[in-house]
Amino acid sequence: MGYRLKYDRAAEAVHDALPPEASERLSLELAAACDDPIAATEAYGEDDGVVRMIVTEEAIAVLLVGQITKTVTVLQLSYTG
Repeated sequence: MGYRLKYDRAAEAVHDALPPEASERLSLELAAACDDPIAATEAYGEDDGVVRMIVTEEAIAVLLVGQITKTVTVLQLSYTG
């Protein structure tokens, strides 16, 4: 992984509460985002390369990509399943 994953406390609590299959899918997507945050995510609004999102069948995660700090921070996580 090229980037380190960080969580907002509330987002981490939502991830911990996801059903197992939804949690696993999201974890795989987050791992891919840590390898290449731009290719593995979608733009959130205007494509500034900083605020990105992951959309799965059960969840939407809003991410902050720190190019200098090499971090991907989960700012918000919503369960849609």
